[in-house]
Amino acid sequence: MTQPTSAPALRMGPTEWLLLVVLSVLWGGSFFFNKLTVAEWPPFAVVQVRVGLAALSLLLVVRITGQSMAVGRSLWLAFFGMGVLNNLIPFSLFLWGQQQIASGLASILNATTPIFAVLVMHCFGNEKATGLKLGGVLAGLIGVGILMGPDALGGLGSNLAAQLACVLAAVSYAFSGLFGRRFRGLPPLVAATGQLSASTIMIVPIVFFLHPPWTLPVPSQQAVLAAVGLALISTALAYIIFFRIMRTAGPSNVMLVTFLIPVSAILLGSGLLGEELLPRHFAGMAAIFVGLALIDGRVATLWNARRAGAPTA
Repeated sequence: MTQPTSAPALRMGPTEWLLLVVLSVLWGGSFFFNKLTVAEWPPFAVVQVRVGLAALSLLLVVRITGQSMAVGRSLWLAFFGMGVLNNLIPFSLFLWGQQQIASGLASILNATTPIFAVLVMHCFGNEKATGLKLGGVLAGLIGVGILMGPDALGGLGSNLAAQLACVLAAVSYAFSGLFGRRFRGLPPLVAATGQLSASTIMIVPIVFFLHPPWTLPVPSQQAVLAAVGLALISTALAYIIFFRIMRTAGPSNVMLVTFLIPVSAILLGSGLLGEELLPRHFAGMAAIFVGLALIDGRVATLWNARRAGAPTA
C-alpha cells in the first residue's frame, strides 16, 4: 500500500483550479438530483443506485482503457475504508438531512468541510493550520453564507438532528481527505473505481435489510433521469476529477470545492434559467474568492517577498 507522504502541503496550479471549478459544477448538481430522487426512494436506496451505477460505468471505462483493478489486497481494503468515509457515511447523512432541511442550508453546512479538513490535517496529517489558512477558511464560509442569503439560514436552529447529520457528513469528508492520501500513486480512474465498487458492495446488504428492492415503488421518469445524472455525472465523473486533484494538490485543497459549489449553482441558475443576480451574490462570491486566495498562499508569499526585497518571479 502506498503510505501517506511527509511532504509539505501541495499547491494548486492553474489546471487544479480549473478542475476544482468543474468539480464544483458536477457536485453542485448533486443537491438538485438528490431532491428529486429522495422524494420517491429512501436515502439508502438512492445511495445504492448512485454508487452502483457509477461503479459499473467506471469498471466499463477501466476495461475499455486497458487499465487494471488488480492492485492488491491492501489497497482493496483501503478502498473499503475510503468508501465508508467518502461515500457511505456522507451520502446517507446528507440525503437524510435533505429530507428535513432546505438544500440551501445543506449546502452551507456542506461548506464547513474545509474547516474540518484544515483541522484534521493539522492534528493528524502534515499540513499546518496557519493563521492565514484559517482566515481564508473563515472568509470562504462567510462568503457562502452571504451568497445563499438570510433565507437559507432561516432554518438554522430547527431540525437540529438533520443539521447535525450534515455537519457529521462534512467531518467524514474531511477524514476521507486524510485517508485518501494513500491513493496518490494510483491513476485517478482506478482510485475512483475502487472506492465506488467497495461502496456498492458494502451498501447492498444494508439496502436489502432496510428497503428490499421489491418493496420500493416504481420511480417516475423524472426520478430515473435524476438518478442517472447523480450516478454518472455527479459521482463517476466527479470522483475521477476528485482523485486527480488530490493526487497533485493534496486533500485540504480538494475540499475547497465545497466553497465553489454554491457559486456554481448561482451562476448556472443565472446563465441557464435566467435567475437574477443580486448584490449579495457578488459580495458572497468576492468573499469566497478572497478566502481561496488566502488559503492558496501565493498572494501572501508574493507580498512577503516584495517587502523583503526578494525577487518574485
